[in-house]
Amino acid sequence: MALTYLDFERNIAELDNKIALLTQKKGSHDQNVSDLKEKSKLQLKSLYSKLGAWEKTQVARHPSRPHFSEYINSFVTSYTPLSGDRKFGDDCALLGGLGKIRGRSVLIMGHEKGKDTETRLKHNFGMAQPEGYRKAVRFMELAEKFNVPIISFIDTAGAYPGRGAEERGQAEAIARSIDKGLSVRVPFISIISGEGGSGGAVAIATADIVMMLEHSIYSVISPEGCASILWRDGDRAKDAAKAMKITAQNLKRLGIIDKIIKEPIGGAHRSSDEMIKSVEVSIVKSLDELCGKGSSELVTQRRSKFLNIGRSLL
Repeated sequence: MALTYLDFERNIAELDNKIALLTQKKGSHDQNVSDLKEKSKLQLKSLYSKLGAWEKTQVARHPSRPHFSEYINSFVTSYTPLSGDRKFGDDCALLGGLGKIRGRSVLIMGHEKGKDTETRLKHNFGMAQPEGYRKAVRFMELAEKFNVPIISFIDTAGAYPGRGAEERGQAEAIARSIDKGLSVRVPFISIISGEGGSGGAVAIATADIVMMLEHSIYSVISPEGCASILWRDGDRAKDAAKAMKITAQNLKRLGIIDKIIKEPIGGAHRSSDEMIKSVEVSIVKSLDELCGKGSSELVTQRRSKFLNIGRSLL
């Protein structure tokens, strides 16, 4: 699949196009190609070392970033998918099941956006409905019953805001999922792998350890939505992104997340296999940190962590 370049990557795109043209031409262009490849690599590294919040927002939304299903297929063995909330129906925007990571049993769940038009429609672009969050509560209850850790992947623009979702109790379903996450008596790890949008994200992110990929974002509202409310101008999304402190680096400093997982040069979408491997290693290390703790200690520390967010800023 051809790489989709972002707006701020135009210079990189031009260099890569030159490399592609020279590679196709007959004759001796090896040295020129080699020099251009090195130049492209250095420019990419420099560019990604100083991304602003709006550029990181674009990277977080890149369609080729690894999705939940890819993580499952790569390092979760003996995976058994589970479906339905036992109240209304199933929701393909939020998937999950039981499996093993390096021989250790886990309950793993996450938002799935889809990769193409057909799968994006099937998964509703990763925007879960009430039955999705009630399914998440069911997953967490199962994890407690079988005494296995919970791993959640967050990648959503937000919970689905449609009329039917509101009629079926979207806010209540999110609240119950948050509450269950705070009180679940097993180790709980969350990874924000792309977008972490509003209550739809935090509903499955009230974890003992919350990690973010280096160029992912986590916020109460999208930059576009914030700009529309504050300034009545959605075109000021770049200003809003900067003001909202939505990057992993800002959120780590504010104590809202616990760890940052470094991405390959040029973002996770340029080397999915490398990114997935790094996430697997980070999950295993975090499980090792948590699995020696008792259930009461886990719940007490988790609730205290979230209740204390923001108090140091007062």
